[in-house]
Formats: sequence, structure tokens, C-alpha cells
Amino acid sequence: MKKIPQRQCIGCREMKNKPDMIRVIRTPEGEIRIDATGRMNGRGAYICRSGACLRASIRNHGLERSLRTSIPEEISRQLEEEMSRLE
Repeated sequence: MKKIPQRQCIGCREMKNKPDMIRVIRTPEGEIRIDATGRMNGRGAYICRSGACLRASIRNHGLERSLRTSIPEEISRQLEEEMSRLE
């Protein structure tokens, strides 16, 4: 059997299988986006496939700490819209 890697959600802090999660990245250019493929270049953080976890990670500044950058309100709204499309 092949081992499935585990990642911790920055919203709910639960360990889950990596393929079941969504990766949010900060690109080398400083852009913040959702990486649906999990293979884009940049610093990443993992979130469950729920809007509640994304909102919690923004509220408790977990996403900012993981990506090592501040996240403007406009980017937060864009991330929530993209997350609702992926749910």
C-alpha cells in the first residue's frame, strides 16, 4: 500500500489526507491564490474543502502566518468566492 501524506488544516487544525485538501499559495511575485492542482510554485498552506475553514483561517490570522504576508480584504473575498466554486 502506498502511504498518503497528511497535512494540517490551518482553519480547524485537523490532520487530513493531502488529496482531500485545497492548497492556498503565495507566488514568488507575491500573488495569493488557490492552487487546485497542488503543484504550483510558491509558499503554501492547506485548508479543508469548506468555506468555514477558510473564514476561520482568515479570522485567526493563520493564513497570514502560514504565507508570511498580510492578506488584504479584497483578496480574502476573492478566496472565498473561489472556495465556494470548488465546494
